[in-house]
Amino acid sequence: MTDRLYYQDSFIREFEASVQSCEPASALWRVVLDRTAFYPSSGGQPHDVGTLGGVSVREAIDADSGDIIHVTDQPLAIGMVAGAIDWPRRFDHMQQHTAQHILSAAFIETDKFETVSFHLGREVSTIDLAAPALVPRHLRLAERRANEIIFEDRPVHIRYGTAAELQAQGIRKTVAREGILRAIDIENFDRQPCGGTHVQRTGQIGLLLLRKIEKQKQAWRVEFAAGYRALAAARSDRELLAQAAERIGCGMAEVPEVVAKILDERRATQRQIEKQSGRLAEFEAERLHQAAIQASGANNPRLVIAHIFDAADATYVRMVGSALAKFDRTIALLGSRACGAIVMASGANAGVDVAEIFRQLVPARGGKGGGSKSQAQGSVPHAALLEEILATAAARIAASR
Repeated sequence: MTDRLYYQDSFIREFEASVQSCEPASALWRVVLDRTAFYPSSGGQPHDVGTLGGVSVREAIDADSGDIIHVTDQPLAIGMVAGAIDWPRRFDHMQQHTAQHILSAAFIETDKFETVSFHLGREVSTIDLAAPALVPRHLRLAERRANEIIFEDRPVHIRYGTAAELQAQGIRKTVAREGILRAIDIENFDRQPCGGTHVQRTGQIGLLLLRKIEKQKQAWRVEFAAGYRALAAARSDRELLAQAAERIGCGMAEVPEVVAKILDERRATQRQIEKQSGRLAEFEAERLHQAAIQASGANNPRLVIAHIFDAADATYVRMVGSALAKFDRTIALLGSRACGAIVMASGANAGVDVAEIFRQLVPARGGKGGGSKSQAQGSVPHAALLEEILATAAARIAASR
């Protein structure tokens, strides 16, 4: 069983150990030491990386035997070896993990929301909370309380004891494991069973920021950043805000108000554009309908209008199709070369199921979409297919008379 040096001191960066075994595994090797400072992936915290005798350690794995397997890219000889942890990565993990303990305890203290899971990622850390709802007030209170504990620079102790002993000492989470357990004790605030790496004092975390929340199936997920990650996030946020302020020509504090005004104006303009596009589509439909009547005669029992626009977008093509469908016994077969949109629509008494024709012709040519008996719409991968599809559709409708 590997002696885990990080259990007693997470600040060990370099150490010496004896290589017990080295076995090949594909193009890598699995190395077991008599002792190690490398932390294996466990409890939501990723593994350490670093070197052994100058050889790269890509992963550390917690084996069922109690050994820690070091995955290296080169073999190591049996005997003594010097190990070195990638310290910036380790310290980042220590900041995030200890911050998680504090944040979870803060949510319990402020609103009695229990943490049900924790994930420490390369860029993002999250906790999942068992909460009926999560609103900005909850976040402000927990964030404020967590940073109070950080700024007070409280000691972080490592405790050992049985489950019963730790329970009597006020441990936050009970465990079913037997034997001696390890717990992390943030002085006069939180005591939690944990085998991970942590800072020695809360002040070493620096700062904790809550970033965003999202609803999960049975919980609320809270994203947070601590330490150097929080500094980088705050710096990035300020730079982005400054860029936005410069582009829209206002002070940073005015950005929300100005953006809201711009969005309101944009929505109003969009409504006006849609209104004008609808009127234009009505005129277009009238023009196409009159041209079709002149070409086929007013007494034609059913009028088929096939037309391909050069530059129309899908929305406009649908508008024209809907406008044409208002004419009795009229069938519209429309497309756009600009975007590959295709629309089939039929008016009252036309006696044609355009959705069925659409299903027969469009998917077979790599297109997609669908609809109802009176209107079907979608797109084709190549605009060159439109003429063939519409011509075939028109021929089938003519043959069905």
